Amino acid sequence: MHYLYILYSDSSQKFYIGETNNIEERILKHQNHSYQNSFTKIANDWRVLLTFDCLNREEAIYLEKFIKRMKSKTFNNKIITDPSIIKDILSKRKS
Repeated sequence: MHYLYILYSDSSQKFYIGETNNIEERILKHQNHSYQNSFTKIANDWRVLLTFDCLNREEAIYLEKFIKRMKSKTFNNKIITDPSIIKDILSKRKS
């Protein structure tokens, strides 16, 4: 199983979108700044706003890239409020 996740930092007012096969470990690594050059080093108050179960890594990466391409806080908030949008995105995906 793979996951898409969205983190948010109140202090930086930024979102972070990622994918992983171990959500608990990945969030802990973000919180502990385990990644040397990670974007998430800009803040210490990341919180999980969304996790979405994906069928595989390919699907998780597709969603991560789709959301990042949108470059929209409004879009991120819509997905967080209504995760069914993610299913709609996947249903329109070309195989």
